[in-house]
Amino acid sequence: MLLGVNIDHVATLRQARGTSYPEPLTASILAAESGADSITVHLREDRRHIQDSDVTSLKEVLNIPLNLEMAVTAEMLQLARKLRPTYCCLVPERREELTTEGGLNVRDELGRIREGCEYLANAGIKVSLFIDADTEQIQAAADTGAPCIEIHTGHYADATTPDTCQRELEKITKAVTLAHELGLQVNAGHGLNYDNVTAIASIPDVIELNIGHSIIARSVFVGLPTAVKEMKQLIDQAVA
Repeated sequence: MLLGVNIDHVATLRQARGTSYPEPLTASILAAESGADSITVHLREDRRHIQDSDVTSLKEVLNIPLNLEMAVTAEMLQLARKLRPTYCCLVPERREELTTEGGLNVRDELGRIREGCEYLANAGIKVSLFIDADTEQIQAAADTGAPCIEIHTGHYADATTPDTCQRELEKITKAVTLAHELGLQVNAGHGLNYDNVTAIASIPDVIELNIGHSIIARSVFVGLPTAVKEMKQLIDQAVA
């Protein structure tokens, strides 16, 4: 199973003081050297953390895939086509949210999202759709022609009781099975940390986990290389 490391919050720290450091590029290189299989950044419309120049630098320097998370807007679609990351993960976005709160409503916005997927695919970019573990959304995602989905694991991660956690885990497992049967590559992420990642990593047919905040938070105490290696080890042990 692959590990994608999201380095948005390295940029959050930089933007808090308006300095030139810490550099997301440096963090990405360290993560790659420590076992990350890809690097994820979310270029938000308000540019609250990652900047356009960060994406350009990462695209030029990284020797592992770059996954660009972005809203389905004309500005972002055009920018992605110009920058040509390896992957684009289309996500919902609200200016006032602290972090992405749920998956795309692909079912109700099928036409618009299908057009976005085609626009990116024509530029040679592999598209992923960030969606909840919902049967209708998974079927709609398949109807867009996108080759990949990322299951939103936030509801599982936020569960406060064992029963709720188990129900959310079962929903994710069923969603992964359905998506795989429909021929979709299945990734997963959001809210995963060192305590809850094992159950998700144990689900057959999940190809990649995208994890950011918990790794960056852990790196404050142990350093980024160790934080990435520890997460990678947990994933490898779960798969084995």
